[in-house]
Amino acid sequence: MGTPKGRLSKLENELLQKPWHEARSGVEVKLLAQKGEMYVFAQSHERIAKERGMRKRQLKRLWARLKRLSQMKLTREQLLMKLGAAREKTPAAWRLIDIRVDERAPTFAYRLRKDKLRQVRSREGRYLLRTNLTASDPAELWRYYIQLVQVEEAFKNLKGDLALRPVFHQNEQRIEAHIFVSFLAYCVHVTLHHRLRQHAPGLTPRAVLEKFQTLTMLDAWFPTPDGRWLVFARYTQPEKEHKLLLAALKLTLPPQAPPRITAHGKLAAPLTAM
Repeated sequence: MGTPKGRLSKLENELLQKPWHEARSGVEVKLLAQKGEMYVFAQSHERIAKERGMRKRQLKRLWARLKRLSQMKLTREQLLMKLGAAREKTPAAWRLIDIRVDERAPTFAYRLRKDKLRQVRSREGRYLLRTNLTASDPAELWRYYIQLVQVEEAFKNLKGDLALRPVFHQNEQRIEAHIFVSFLAYCVHVTLHHRLRQHAPGLTPRAVLEKFQTLTMLDAWFPTPDGRWLVFARYTQPEKEHKLLLAALKLTLPPQAPPRITAHGKLAAPLTAM
């Protein structure tokens, strides 16, 4: 499990004395055993570069905004509101700058907190994990952590993109059926994700699902002279965007189902051509 970064400050001196171990390519860890638990301090070179780039862009944007605000003619109330808006847009960068507003005049001074910046740089792309597994194999511990991240991502997809909310069943068979249907939906979601990565890397499963929401299935019922009903199960005709997505994913819609007819209040087998 992840550990608050405040814990890292307490263990920092002990971790500095530990050697780095390669968990996999681009990922290194330090192991620290403490009272039946194992602390895993991990760093990812890809994550370091990503977080450092995000921090630089945000800090540059905030610094430019503060410069523009210092040149504006504002009341003290207007200045405080604009500073508050800047803080909401760039919260991470805000912590790296010391801002002091004059108590009487609508002016402020700002400077870079170099000590805080050095601390942030030293922790970018680095995580402190805690586990009750005392195995000393770094690769094994990292593999378990990645599996945990994947499980959490699966639950996020189930509650988010697939919109599968909890259903409080009382019957064991219904509970198992609900889990089974949810698992099937997740399998389809993962398959769509991998297919997009191969054929349309610029798209996400969420975007595709939103596009296909307008493509619906419906049953059209037509009465017959003898009192029965002729039922046509049809999906709406795909629009241009749907056709482009289907072509990119190399998918084809199934043929429209043959019609069915009711018999004594029940649906008979689909009609077939003679």
